[in-house]
Amino acid sequence: MQPTHAHSPSRGRDSFIDIIRALCVLAVISQHWLMPVLAYDNGQLSTGNALASPGWWIVTWLTQVMPMVFFAGGAANFFSFRSVTSVRDWLRSRIARLLVPVVPLAAVWLLLPHVLIAGGVPQQPVLMAGKIAGQLLWFLAVYVLVVAVTPVMYALYRRYGWRVIGVLAVCALVVDVLRFEVSPAIGFLNALFVWLAAHQFGFHYADGSLNMRSRWASSGLAVVGFGLTAAAVFFGPYPSSMIGMPGAPVSNMSPPTALMVSLTIGQLGLWLTLKPVLTRLAARPGVAAVLRWCGARFMTLYLWHMPALVVTAGIFVVGLGLATPTPGSPMWFAVIPVWVSVAGASLVCLTKIFGRFETRRGSGESSDTSLGRVVLAAVLSAGGLLGLAAQGFISPGNSLGPVLSVLLVVAGLLIVRARSTVREAGPVREAAMPKSAGARRSRTVPVQVAVRREGARALAAKTAANGLTP
Repeated sequence: MQPTHAHSPSRGRDSFIDIIRALCVLAVISQHWLMPVLAYDNGQLSTGNALASPGWWIVTWLTQVMPMVFFAGGAANFFSFRSVTSVRDWLRSRIARLLVPVVPLAAVWLLLPHVLIAGGVPQQPVLMAGKIAGQLLWFLAVYVLVVAVTPVMYALYRRYGWRVIGVLAVCALVVDVLRFEVSPAIGFLNALFVWLAAHQFGFHYADGSLNMRSRWASSGLAVVGFGLTAAAVFFGPYPSSMIGMPGAPVSNMSPPTALMVSLTIGQLGLWLTLKPVLTRLAARPGVAAVLRWCGARFMTLYLWHMPALVVTAGIFVVGLGLATPTPGSPMWFAVIPVWVSVAGASLVCLTKIFGRFETRRGSGESSDTSLGRVVLAAVLSAGGLLGLAAQGFISPGNSLGPVLSVLLVVAGLLIVRARSTVREAGPVREAAMPKSAGARRSRTVPVQVAVRREGARALAAKTAANGLTP
């Protein structure tokens, strides 16, 4: 299927995808900052979830934006992958850009909890903070694997088109049946089936096949998607909330259920309905500047927004002993602006400190690393990230666990960042060939080396310009 002119690389970045990314990250940050219900007493921090309030589950149908994050990732990966000349170098660049921002996060959080406990801070809230700081790395673990299989999914898309999403949806449903009837652990297979389906929708947006003729068509798509979701909740075994709730026997997100596929359809229809408004908004100079700034720091914003929440909770809840007001009460709405302002200021400071790791570009040099080793790097780093998501950066009784998880991530990063060891051709002795041929050879070798270098730099620049991170 050929790309449409509207999405040709020559037309530059897709502002609709850029603004989806920005708004999705904003939604993730806002939800995580507003959800906690905290109280501190006698060295113990108790937690609750504001979205567990009666009737608030409906909010999660819009604020659970991971389906759109993977959708936007699919579109961005499509834009950049379809014109690459080296699958290996594309994967290296993509995976490295995802993993580099994790290194400073790990360096801080492997040490900080021990420093705080040694300084007299009660252990329980510190352990909770260390777990929260690593919890959201589940997304990065899954996304690294999705990126690793993008070449395969692109080939399947080229051959089978929309049928790929259909097969993935059926697989997700089968996994759900086995999850509810046989073993809950089987449900973790849907971490790939569900998010690959959302990612694949991005391919179809990027090739133009999701262009709706009218707002009525996109609105109809939203009604179908949300309608299927509502029916599955009402008649099936699925909970009404699209995020995990404390004490709930089943979660739609951990692991994801097939319900996330229908939610993807509903949210996609809604976003496509709003597309004309959003693209006009993205065209404003001020908004465009914000999108460019955020676009270069998406991973930093995502990784450090929970530590910013930890700082805020440490000041207000642990330090001052203030408990969260009842969610939805007048006092809660009065406190929220102060809470968000402090968390926002903390995140800005953390982004200024650590954002440089993400905005600094690699050399763009080629590598001797084989494609198989790049895939191995993705698997190793994903395993390390999942370990950190499961146990956090400090684990009582298993102090080596977080360290080993970080080492797996670093090992994966070192593999994909390995530079080429191929030596440039030395000067050609004229005695080895006729003078005229020697002259041609001596001119040709440096030119070929320069072309290879320039091609690698261009590939790295193009990948970064079209890159996507959540």
